[in-house]
Amino acid sequence: MELENNQAAIILEASDEGEISVNIEGSDEDGLAYALCRALAKKVLVDEAFQTELLDMIEDGAKE
Repeated sequence: MELENNQAAIILEASDEGEISVNIEGSDEDGLAYALCRALAKKVLVDEAFQTELLDMIEDGAKE
């Protein structure tokens, strides 16, 4: 996938052990899209309440 100059992407990778790594791709590190990706990535990695909310959403989706 090729990103435009005003785009950025969060890439999540899950290991076999369940560890998640987060990478951000984009060409404009000072742009809004990149800044939003960076903020979301930080929240995913350090905010335990957000992590719990995400896991709950995943579990709820598996039940549907």
